[in-house]
Amino acid sequence: PPFWKGYALVAVLSILFAVLFVPRDWSVLSGPKPPQGPLAARLLLSRRELAQYDGEEGSRGLYLAILGRVFDVSKGHKHYGPGGAYHFMAGRDASLAFITGDFTERGLTDDVSSLSPLQVVALFDWLAFYQREYKRTHLGRFYNETGQPTEALVNVEGLLAEGRHLKAQSEAEKVRLPPCNSEWSTNRGGRVWCSPKSGGVIREWTGVPRRFFSPASSGVQCVCVKDASTAEEDPNLQKYDSCPAHADSCFVGEH
Repeated sequence: PPFWKGYALVAVLSILFAVLFVPRDWSVLSGPKPPQGPLAARLLLSRRELAQYDGEEGSRGLYLAILGRVFDVSKGHKHYGPGGAYHFMAGRDASLAFITGDFTERGLTDDVSSLSPLQVVALFDWLAFYQREYKRTHLGRFYNETGQPTEALVNVEGLLAEGRHLKAQSEAEKVRLPPCNSEWSTNRGGRVWCSPKSGGVIREWTGVPRRFFSPASSGVQCVCVKDASTAEEDPNLQKYDSCPAHADSCFVGEH
């Protein structure tokens, strides 16, 4: 999130103090914003304490955490309780697994430093879901015992800002260059084609298929270009081999 310039130095010093002098293995019960000061200290949960809320017999409740926020998921007991499909997430912060789908012990971790900016955006979408549906709290490396964000959370939020920028750029590109339709058959191989509704972008033109590379997207994708002659001026747009320049459908191998 943005910071006011006048407070930038104070914020940096506060974060540095937290990183150097405050232990990270804590959880904080919260509302929409983290409690701070004495209130936060009274509501802290350590990682070991959070593990006591796994819903098993004799446990203290049923909690899970994502990005440092702990949620009471008791009302979703059939999903998160013993025998439930997501029970492995109970009593811990398994933020990484929400994106990777790695539900092994190694994957059930709150270390999200390996995620890309766009993946961090998806992770915050999960956080927003739990904030809507469940009573919420905090945890682990992401908050200290006074309710302040740690360096780890500041880094993740930096990736979030970058990811939102890339997502907005990608959505703008989708309107300008809608994705192609595609199909594959064993007899004819692959085919890509454009229509006034291809890519889920409804428009008044059809366009022609082109291979497109964009920093906001991963790899090369097929897009529909409105004007074939204009496409020739963009080095990031390439015609499919053996396909006429003005054709709205092309047979391809791999693309």
